[in-house]
Amino acid sequence: MRASEVRELSDQELSSKEEELRESIFRFELRRGTNQLDSSAALRTARRDLARVKTIQQERAKRGEQS
Repeated sequence: MRASEVRELSDQELSSKEEELRESIFRFELRRGTNQLDSSAALRTARRDLARVKTIQQERAKRGEQS
C-alpha cells in the first residue's frame, strides 16, 4: 500500500485499516513462532503498512491542532 493510497482513506477507514493490520501482524508473528510462516516478506510489508497508516493519522491530528 502506497502512502498516496493511505491518504485517500477517511479517518474511520484508517482506524479500521490499522486494526486490520495489527491483527494480521499478530497472526504472522504466531505463524513465525511456530515455524509456519511461508514468507517473512509479508510480515515486513504489514509492519510498513501499519507505520504508514499511523504516520498519516499523526499528520492529520497535527493538522487538526494547528487549524
